[in-house]
Amino acid sequence: MNYYNELVNTDIQGRNVLLREDLNVPTENREIVNDERIRAAIPTIEYILSQNAKLSILSHFGRPKSGAFEKEFSLKIVAERISKIIDKEVHFEEIPISEKSPDYRNEITLYENTRFLKGETTGDDSLAKKMAKNCDVFVMDAFGTCHRKHCSTFTVSKYSPVTCGGLLLMEEIKNLEKIFNQPKKPLLAIIGGAKISTKLNVLRELINKVDAIIVGGGIANTFLLGSNFSVGNSLSEKSMVENAKEIIKLAMEKNIQLPLPLDVVCENQKQINIKKVEDIIENDIIKDIGPKTSLKYKKLIEEAGTILWNGPVGMFEKSSFESGTKNIAVSVCKSKGLSIAGGGDTISAVQKFSNIDEIDYVSTGGGAFLKFLEGEELPGIKIIKKL
Repeated sequence: MNYYNELVNTDIQGRNVLLREDLNVPTENREIVNDERIRAAIPTIEYILSQNAKLSILSHFGRPKSGAFEKEFSLKIVAERISKIIDKEVHFEEIPISEKSPDYRNEITLYENTRFLKGETTGDDSLAKKMAKNCDVFVMDAFGTCHRKHCSTFTVSKYSPVTCGGLLLMEEIKNLEKIFNQPKKPLLAIIGGAKISTKLNVLRELINKVDAIIVGGGIANTFLLGSNFSVGNSLSEKSMVENAKEIIKLAMEKNIQLPLPLDVVCENQKQINIKKVEDIIENDIIKDIGPKTSLKYKKLIEEAGTILWNGPVGMFEKSSFESGTKNIAVSVCKSKGLSIAGGGDTISAVQKFSNIDEIDYVSTGGGAFLKFLEGEELPGIKIIKKL
């Protein structure tokens, strides 16, 4: 890790620190329903305050229209939650940072949603200059937004005297680099989700690094099509069948295990049945993997030295189709191998079916997690690299 500028090796004693966090937490009726992202940021916040620094925090929240205030996306409730957790007053600044540069009069200030600002998502230089004014050190700690060249995650570093990575970001990098730099073998990747098109680059990258890949959800259905099975009316991407065939061929050439479902849970006119994949008919809709497939995948998970999991293998939100994802969650949590999970649906599945504390590392990123796995140099990580 000695090629990164890290917060713990940066002099911030008594200085003005601008901190970018990812405080984009889920809410219902303006109530926070899960504050894990806030809690993940607390060690960095408390470390900065321990150095007698003055702290200004930036974050986005939801997807408001650019340049417009929308009350439902205000960060005020997040400021209140941070204050409760650290037992300190957190000043909430309603005046957008585009209109008022940080003055660092308060010990800790949280600024309003960066996505209310015109120019934030386009990485506008004039906005970045306003953000960086009066700032001595910019700390990037929002791994979940590292793949975006936004003003508050990337451009601001051009105008800050010093840029470094916060505790959470460095922990993310350290754990994700373990997967590729020093994994305990065999290395197993579990890649689920609706569309192969969104994860094609990840699969191509992983095929060069892992010993086995389990694919699930709509992605698995596209692979089944590529292996000449019918999937009925199931979610799949016919335009991506050739890509699936290419990955199957690569896996065979490299002796990488790429097991496809043996049996599945189908719905057809509200009738739910477990079927062998060769027995799927025209109007069947695959919604989960079957018990034989679960047993096969369980064995791979038990044998793995390192497990990377991103994406469910079925419609786990509904009890009729939860078994496959549940079995994977339980197996991964019980595994003796190093387990790393990332993505909102994956984390929700672990929380629903098992104990998330049994996962060795849970990534706070979704899109950034995938981009990292693709081997891309993320903009938000590039800015903390030593020159």
